[in-house]
Amino acid sequence: MPTLETAADLLKLLTDTETEWRENAQLEALTLAVAADLPVLLWGEPGIGKTAALNQLAEALELPLTTVIASVHEPSDFSGLPVLGDDPAVQGVPMAPPDWAVRLVRAGRGLLFLDELSTAPPAVQAALLRVVLERRIGALTLPPDVRIVAAANPRSSAADGWELSAPLANRFVHLQWAFEHDVVVRGLGGVWPSARLPELDAHKLRDAVTFARRAVCGLLSARPKLVHQLPSTETRRGGAWPSPRSWDMALRLVAFATAAGTSRDVLSMLVRGAVGDGPGLELLASLDRMDLPDPEDLLQNPASAVLPDRGDLRQAVLDGVVEAVRRRPDRQRWDAAWAVLARAVETGPPDLVVVPATTLAAQREDDWELPAAIERLAGVVSLSRTASFAEARTGDRAAGNRANHAGTRR
Repeated sequence: MPTLETAADLLKLLTDTETEWRENAQLEALTLAVAADLPVLLWGEPGIGKTAALNQLAEALELPLTTVIASVHEPSDFSGLPVLGDDPAVQGVPMAPPDWAVRLVRAGRGLLFLDELSTAPPAVQAALLRVVLERRIGALTLPPDVRIVAAANPRSSAADGWELSAPLANRFVHLQWAFEHDVVVRGLGGVWPSARLPELDAHKLRDAVTFARRAVCGLLSARPKLVHQLPSTETRRGGAWPSPRSWDMALRLVAFATAAGTSRDVLSMLVRGAVGDGPGLELLASLDRMDLPDPEDLLQNPASAVLPDRGDLRQAVLDGVVEAVRRRPDRQRWDAAWAVLARAVETGPPDLVVVPATTLAAQREDDWELPAAIERLAGVVSLSRTASFAEARTGDRAAGNRANHAGTRR
């Protein structure tokens, strides 16, 4: 048998691999963003499997993959080449699209992979703006079932790399791509993780949209400065940052993640990839608070109050109860708030009650008698204050010792 035929047989055996479903947060985040029809940009060092992940995603979703190396194209390859017709003065000059765009339109569906985006010069990045946002290439409009994913290396590891322009960067959901050691080892052994579309619960779609809108609008109403924050440095402008456009992407991602029941890790990757780390974390915190019990409900039935287990959320609930009494004070509501605090001491760490109890005590009117529930809190508050005082004294004593020691050495 000829040597090349034998080599071909060996190469075929090496490429024969299997796939298996396994938890993979970054692959799930990528798949969910693709399902939400949002352009995704994968950031990662060369050789860690970004292109392989896209090939696998296209195969799993049964979408034809079209790869375009952005850095080797001219701006006209994306904006279209002018073609003279019979009468340009009457018919104008149409912009002819490249062949790969024509193939995508004919197929009606597919995955457009824009690779090496960070090595594309500014003129090419400008031409890509309409492709990414409006899905237009020359005179063609990509069909709705075409998804767009890009990949880029950090400028420090990109060949003749450029920072992404702010307008182009703000059109993507940015996902940091990293390899997992056990995934690589198992994949080299012949079994790679598989990607699949998220299973959206048809019964949760309307509620998911309502939840996402309430979350984003609630945050931006309370924090109006988060609506648009153009970063001050060129490097940060080339990543995720908040704007009305990226908040719209974050809203869509929250709705899809809610309908799919995705994990918090996946949701965190997505929202931070849309609006940046700081605003994304604030949105996640506001999502947590949306599930908190209503302070008015707790005041109406304090004996059966169910409080969150997580310390920061429990603290937020207790502060909300005290604030509700402050806004509408009366003797019955004040007594009910003490009952809620007593319930918190019974079911969780007592130190979380100290500040709300102190604030609530300051709201007492002269003619309000102390409720029975306060007796269960008196020891907790007193003990906490004693501990704080002892800690302060210990700190002062240690500082004094250090000062004396320093004086002795001098």
